[in-house]
Amino acid sequence: MNRYAAVLFDLDGTFADTAPDLAAALNRMRSARALPEMDLAQLRPMASHGARGLLQCGFGLTPDDGDYAAMRDEFIANYAAAICVRTRLYDGIQELIDTLQQRAVPWGIVTNKVGALTMPLLQALELRPAPGCVVCGDTTPRPKPAPDPLLHAADLLGVPAAGCVYLGDDGRDMQAARAAGMTAAAAAYGYGGGVAPQEWGADFIVAEPRALRARLGV
Repeated sequence: MNRYAAVLFDLDGTFADTAPDLAAALNRMRSARALPEMDLAQLRPMASHGARGLLQCGFGLTPDDGDYAAMRDEFIANYAAAICVRTRLYDGIQELIDTLQQRAVPWGIVTNKVGALTMPLLQALELRPAPGCVVCGDTTPRPKPAPDPLLHAADLLGVPAAGCVYLGDDGRDMQAARAAGMTAAAAAYGYGGGVAPQEWGADFIVAEPRALRARLGV
């Protein structure tokens, strides 16, 4: 672990599989409009993009549409009401953070999910040990792919950005990590937004969380 001063994780699609509950929130909207529910497999690739990605997938909406704001608010209300029903940590994540804790390597979460959703979700997951920092989509003026959230996380942990590795499941995660001067690690097991991890510009790719342990040498 001499190479890395800290490990940072994206949340949705990297640290926890939140897609089932996000998909359920969208499907409640579709059911209310007498539309058939969509399969989780159809919605999973867009789960990392939150309301914007799922509303586009489920209703063909974009932020430029007049009713987008109302639909987004309905989606968020549905999701907040059942935020951790089927959400689970990915296999190997608990083992990884336990090892980081044992080795006194700080770790944290950096997500574009807003704090009003992130903090209740993390509380429901009952993380032990707790992350050293949590940076949300509304913590800094600019979310990912800007480097601001990652740089803020490094400051909170008291480590140099260049000493951090950031694991994420989307191309914007890699953009943010590289802009922050961090090592960019791609989680090939995550959602991906329909783009192959080989196209994200990562420093390396891991097929599962346990593979990151091996890469870090822990």
